[in-house]
Amino acid sequence: MEARTARGNLKVTYRVYVTSNEVPEKALEIMRKVAEVRVNDKYGTPAREVLLREVADVDGLYCNITEKIDSELLAAGKRLKIVASMSVGFDHIDLDEATRRGILATHTPGVLTEAVADETFGLMLAIARRLVEADQYVRDGSWKLKWSPMLLVGRDVYGKTLGIYGLGRIGIAVARRAKGFGMKVIYYDAIRNEEAERALGIEFRPKDRVIRESDFLSVHVPLTPETRNSISTQEFKMMKNTAYVINTARGGVVDEKALIEALRAGTIAGAALDVFEREPVESDNPLLKMKNVVLAPHLASGSIESRTAMAVLAANNLVAGLSGQTPPNLINRQVLQRRG
Repeated sequence: MEARTARGNLKVTYRVYVTSNEVPEKALEIMRKVAEVRVNDKYGTPAREVLLREVADVDGLYCNITEKIDSELLAAGKRLKIVASMSVGFDHIDLDEATRRGILATHTPGVLTEAVADETFGLMLAIARRLVEADQYVRDGSWKLKWSPMLLVGRDVYGKTLGIYGLGRIGIAVARRAKGFGMKVIYYDAIRNEEAERALGIEFRPKDRVIRESDFLSVHVPLTPETRNSISTQEFKMMKNTAYVINTARGGVVDEKALIEALRAGTIAGAALDVFEREPVESDNPLLKMKNVVLAPHLASGSIESRTAMAVLAANNLVAGLSGQTPPNLINRQVLQRRG
């Protein structure tokens, strides 16, 4: 297929592989304007051998966080110019290797901010007010009395202290929602944001103070070598035994083994998790049998509006990269420097 520029001039032939057959048609149409697009014909993540085979002759790879874009895969992509991920996180991409090979890597920040903040607050309310337990209580026929004063009682969210670990776009959006609940909001981030403090009436604290003072600790940092397992045994011991952890960032930020131990011991009151160290969650994971947790399948950005916007942004990133332009959401800008 010969792609054309906006002016109608003939351009080189591009090929793109899309790893999911659930990408909105709107995004596929954008890519088809400049490239021949092959889409995974099966539900879910393609098998490793399929991905290695498909990447061999394409110029662009349109992927999700479920695919491991490592050195082996990047080496297999002999023509590969760009990896466009339909995700905010990019810890699934070996950026050093991509940069060494001159391959652009992009992600989709910003467009899912409000959806993730919504789900963060939904998880917070669900764990504090035991809504999942209550739903099951009604469904399984356990509701026998008209009213009981201590039936499935939880804890208030209104007026409590929310600690935000990581004040990026999503952390700020969560802080905005918290103010509507009359919450005191404190935060820790490696970079202090005094503008947000003034605008939202929130307060910066050292990390250990945020952990000690929070009734709800909401995790919003990216997964990096510095943040991996940065909420672990020591941090759980600092927390109030009435406190809850909410994680809609990355599973690896919270040490899952330490979390399970803290939940079992009553060191903390509960947790609400959208992300896990291993995804999907394995059937023998102790979290599945705990009542003081609420679990979701990496669903925080899962609104129709946000997923469509993510898909379109990833497609625009890919098209820009193939067309010799700088993608709007380029991660490894060092590639541009290498190209001079």
